[in-house]
Amino acid sequence: MKDKKKDAILEPGLSASSPPTGFQVIAREFKKDKLAMFSLFALVILILTIYIWSSMIDQQEMMRVSLRDKFAPPGDKFFLGADQGGRDILGQLIIGARNSLTIAIAITVITGIIGVFIGLVTGYFGGWIDNIFMRIIDFFITIPSLMIIIVFVTIVPKYNIPIFILIVSIFLWPGIARLVRSKALSEGSRDYINASKTMGTGDGVIIFKKMMPNLSSILIVELTLNFAGNVGIETGLSFLGFGLPPSTPSLGTLVSYATNPIVLSEKWWVWLPASLLILFLMLAINYIGQAIRRSADAKQRLG
Repeated sequence: MKDKKKDAILEPGLSASSPPTGFQVIAREFKKDKLAMFSLFALVILILTIYIWSSMIDQQEMMRVSLRDKFAPPGDKFFLGADQGGRDILGQLIIGARNSLTIAIAITVITGIIGVFIGLVTGYFGGWIDNIFMRIIDFFITIPSLMIIIVFVTIVPKYNIPIFILIVSIFLWPGIARLVRSKALSEGSRDYINASKTMGTGDGVIIFKKMMPNLSSILIVELTLNFAGNVGIETGLSFLGFGLPPSTPSLGTLVSYATNPIVLSEKWWVWLPASLLILFLMLAINYIGQAIRRSADAKQRLG
């Protein structure tokens, strides 16, 4: 009778000894953190709006210079005003946000794949493989990556978004690889790894089907926070004039207009919307990342 009462109290599909799944832990953490929940919904809606809206904008027509509309204030013709070339700020904001998000997503995916693969392999095998890759990682970490990226962007003629993504990705994977390697080293000494080796399980199966799922929560947290950092890197380089080409809209390019004292004080509609959008993106992604990190810590404590 006692066992039946105990089973009746439990949620359907769960037993007394079954730990919550990773999704259940994340959902519970987001329910407790209202700010993270709001950030998640707002970010999803914003990203969908940006990509749908940008697909309906003619970029060539929007970027056509019209000196008659130079620094036109917000009004009927331009909802958010125009820049010094008479180009619509709202259109540039949408296209620029799409470009910045696309670049950040692509860099996060590329560096994540390279970093996770190298980190898992070096942490699992160790020995001379680990020594070779660690020396390469140490080299990339010690060099001033941002300055090298600026040099490459400067010397590459007629670069575009894919080339920019490739240049930045080359220098940003070592951080992920080093983190994954340290976690893989500790994970490789656990009993289930030794048991799999004893049973003759292949190294690839152990690495990618047994070890990597146990590191998934850490990887999700790291990649989420890296996504926010990659948005900042692209907009920062574009602000300095070493990001996207001038003919390609970018949030950083819009903010860079604020370096002109007259624009900063009198033409607020040129730079302020892009600044607020960047601020929201960075805060929302970081709040989401912190909630996921707490979820990963809770899942680790619960086993």
